Amino acid sequence: MLRNGLEPWHLLVVALVVVLVFGSKRLPDTARALGKSLRILKSETRAMKQEGAREPAPRPASTGDAPAVRDSA
Repeated sequence: MLRNGLEPWHLLVVALVVVLVFGSKRLPDTARALGKSLRILKSETRAMKQEGAREPAPRPASTGDAPAVRDSA
């Protein structure tokens, strides 16, 4: 049944449903807001990668340094 995944007519049906649900007047505003959100996400991801490259990675604590915690029950 789902041998080929999405076919072109599937995408056409999805686009038609989106237009019917949201209306043609709201679609440009929705697309603009989505694009703005993706740009913000991309810039924040880039900033986090640059910040991570500047700082050395923290070393994981070895299990031999910390005392064992015992359960009192």
